[in-house]
Amino acid sequence: MTGTPEVAGSGWLRNLVPTDPQTPAPASTAATIADAAERIGGGPVAWACEVGSAMATTIVEEIPEIGGGAEQVDTLRMGTESSAIRALLRIAELDDAMPAITDEALRGDREFVRRGVALDRVLRGVRLGHAALSRAFMAACARYVDAEQRVPQMQRISELLFTYIDEFSGAMATEYVAERDRWMASAAATRAEAVRAILAGELDDPAAASAALDYDVSVEHIALTLWFEPARRKADTTDLHAAAHDALTAAGATQRLVLPVGAANVWAWGGRRRFPALPLVDHQPSTRDIRVAVGARGTGLAGFERSHREAAMAERSARMAQRPTPLTSYTEVAVPAMLTENIDAASVFVARELGPLAERTPHAADLRSTVLQYLADESSPHAAARILHVSRNTVAYRVKRASELLGYDVADRRYPLHTALVLVDTYGNRVLPPQN
Repeated sequence: MTGTPEVAGSGWLRNLVPTDPQTPAPASTAATIADAAERIGGGPVAWACEVGSAMATTIVEEIPEIGGGAEQVDTLRMGTESSAIRALLRIAELDDAMPAITDEALRGDREFVRRGVALDRVLRGVRLGHAALSRAFMAACARYVDAEQRVPQMQRISELLFTYIDEFSGAMATEYVAERDRWMASAAATRAEAVRAILAGELDDPAAASAALDYDVSVEHIALTLWFEPARRKADTTDLHAAAHDALTAAGATQRLVLPVGAANVWAWGGRRRFPALPLVDHQPSTRDIRVAVGARGTGLAGFERSHREAAMAERSARMAQRPTPLTSYTEVAVPAMLTENIDAASVFVARELGPLAERTPHAADLRSTVLQYLADESSPHAAARILHVSRNTVAYRVKRASELLGYDVADRRYPLHTALVLVDTYGNRVLPPQN
């Protein structure tokens, strides 16, 4: 770019480009991307975003609690990508003495506090990210720098990255402690800590729990989890708070407890003496991108915990579902949700039970949907044909063909076959074997 200063001894950095065309779009802010691209060029910035995305993947694989859900991973990616960009500019001597830590990384640091991720886990994540960042720079140096210049360049990169990460770690720790102090001083923190203690089985005194939460735990409860789908880049929990209150009011709750969990999730409970058998079955959130998962009714402290656990399972099921809905009730998805607690085991079960019917082809899909409806209608071709809008003979043919492919009559293993078909109908490719 005309007018951009030359990079002394590190001009090769301008040649960097991403290596994987499937890398997701950057999670960093447009301002961060544009500023860095003006300094060093679009190719190197795209490379740094690719490295930052890989850093986030490595960190979550090693420390799953840092990841959480999709929104939390995006927030982590904002931090790792922006940090990779900042490190790139520092090595290229184009950072104008900018601080090591970025605003995006600080945002993630504050979220870790609110989600209860311990500081030692955060700093371990920084070390894992540093290692991945160092490997990426060394590999790029080996690829782009002439042999006689590689050793001094690698030594320079190693020294600069060590200094950079040392500053970055110190800033992360300082901000974490300051944010934790602010958070712990708030009433929301008191309630959040009490909720975590209840869910962990560490607080089992109903009177103490009620006092800490300012919420009577002796009554019947329903628990909710709320999130955005698709994830909002600059989400806060204001809309989710309002949606939780609306839902709990619609259910007839006489008391409410609503807690933010990170930047884009909310947990909520509603209490009353007795809820209807299926509360919120027809409720729709007022905002189209808000999703709600509802646990079954539960009484007392044990019911408070169990309903939340079921709402979390319903949320996980909703996030995996091939036909997501605005509201997911655990009572409606309990069986597939329980069966996919171990998604790998569920996938093996589906592949083993369905055999050729597990192929990702339109023909196999037609056979699966027909047999599923046939079994659901008590093996009535006429009833299944009416629901599927095909002829009775088509249903009979497909059931016969499915039995031939399976090697047994569909009635012989009715329960396991029906279960496998329900899993595929609910989760689609998430439980089907990979395409050959």
